[in-house]
Amino acid sequence: MPEKSHPRLRPDVVAAKRGGNWNQGMDGEGTPGTASLEEATYWAGIYTEILTMEEQVLERVRQLMSMQSRQVQEEVELTNVPVIVAQAQRFRQRLSYWSDRIIELESEVPAET
Repeated sequence: MPEKSHPRLRPDVVAAKRGGNWNQGMDGEGTPGTASLEEATYWAGIYTEILTMEEQVLERVRQLMSMQSRQVQEEVELTNVPVIVAQAQRFRQRLSYWSDRIIELESEVPAET
């Protein structure tokens, strides 16, 4: 029997699903609950960078929209903007996980002898 071919996944659909999933970490990212302070600090820095970039992208898209016709503005607001906002929300949430872990680890006071 011939093997069924799998339909090719559209990159835009894959990206939209991944971007909206707050539980989706980045490749190589561990679990905040078991991470060391060094790991948590590293991932918080990564997510801070990405979130900053996403916010700049959104700001730039909105600047460009303001120079377009009303019809273009409405279409971009319905299609592009929600994707960028979802991505930013995901990165903000992931940053929060790592920031919470940093606070948790920093609050652990080693016992004095």
